[in-house]
Amino acid sequence: MAHEIDYQIFGDDMQFVEVELDPGEAVISEAGAMMYMREGIKMEAVFSEKEGGIVDKLFKVGKRMLTGESMFLVEYKNESSKKARTAFAAPYPGKIIPVDLKLFGTLLCQKDSFLCAAKGADIDIAFTKKFGAGLFGGEGFILQKISGDGLVFVHAGGTVHELELDKDEKLRVDTGCLVAFEEKVDYNIEFNADLKTALFGGEGLFFVNLTGPGKVFLQSLPFSRLADRIYKAMPQTGGARGEGSILGGIGRILDGDNKF
Repeated sequence: MAHEIDYQIFGDDMQFVEVELDPGEAVISEAGAMMYMREGIKMEAVFSEKEGGIVDKLFKVGKRMLTGESMFLVEYKNESSKKARTAFAAPYPGKIIPVDLKLFGTLLCQKDSFLCAAKGADIDIAFTKKFGAGLFGGEGFILQKISGDGLVFVHAGGTVHELELDKDEKLRVDTGCLVAFEEKVDYNIEFNADLKTALFGGEGLFFVNLTGPGKVFLQSLPFSRLADRIYKAMPQTGGARGEGSILGGIGRILDGDNKF
């Protein structure tokens, strides 16, 4: 059974979540997510929260390494005699979504979207049903499977849109814009049959097909899309020419943005 933690989310577009732990309570997170922790909290790298033998745990570690995830999760436990707080920050602009697994059951979410969870949650790796489609489906291939009965915090880029799909209701989503969904939602990756539109329309070769019932969380700004725009705007890639001034490069020198 997961620990019952209290929390508060701060910020607007660059959010962080502060978790309050009673004595003996703990929270787990991906490596590198911690922002700060108060005195009395001890951090420790752990293989897995799932019960089982060493073989099961090594198998899970192998899956995490295969998908580029860190081998370890990090546990933050309050070992003092009074309440203590620790905080976890989002890695890029967006929103933090609190999800109560008592209500949702098992949650499937995009790789790298998991931020932290109450101790007792199990964080595993899941793959799409059709391996071939998933292999070429970009962000839609690797999923994190989070199960348990406590609170879990997921990060999404841009604005979060929550949808409730009725039974047999279908939704087609860009692979990068899907953040998380209930396990009971049927999920598959579909090839965009219109090759001309895929190549020249800027929407990619694959979509995610979701079929209800169940809840779905979408994000308006996938990190891959943001990173692509930043890369294209970098001067060494030919971007950012003539921007910011009607005089182009000369204007940027006069403005102090560039030097001789």
